[in-house]
Amino acid sequence: MLDRIASLLPQTDGYLAYWQLIVASAALFNSIQNFVTLKLTRRIYDKSSQPITPLQARTFAVWTLTSAVVRFYAAYNITDKVVYDMALFTYLIAFGHFSSELLIFRTAGINPGLLSPVVVSTSSLVWMFLQYEYYVRP
Repeated sequence: MLDRIASLLPQTDGYLAYWQLIVASAALFNSIQNFVTLKLTRRIYDKSSQPITPLQARTFAVWTLTSAVVRFYAAYNITDKVVYDMALFTYLIAFGHFSSELLIFRTAGINPGLLSPVVVSTSSLVWMFLQYEYYVRP
């Protein structure tokens, strides 16, 4: 049974591929919840003077699902430069979005709903930059 589960995991050295798989799985969950309810989305954008609409939540769900697909693909193709770069950019875009909502647009406050994606995107960016040459060999 464990052999079967292990065969489904990325077959690579290091832990970055597993991290990509974990983050992609979390993004998949987040996408589903955004299609179903506004509850968790409202936790992020708690300072917004405008109500969070179902359309906004679904749009956010589609973006998050797109990121999840790229990250799932990166988990299993971590040594492919193009895939690695695309995954890295998903974290950069996420970091830019959440940072701008906090610092520029002021629709989000410092709370667990915002801190989670900021910590994940920041740590993933740093990890991917530091490990770039290890996974993407010239």
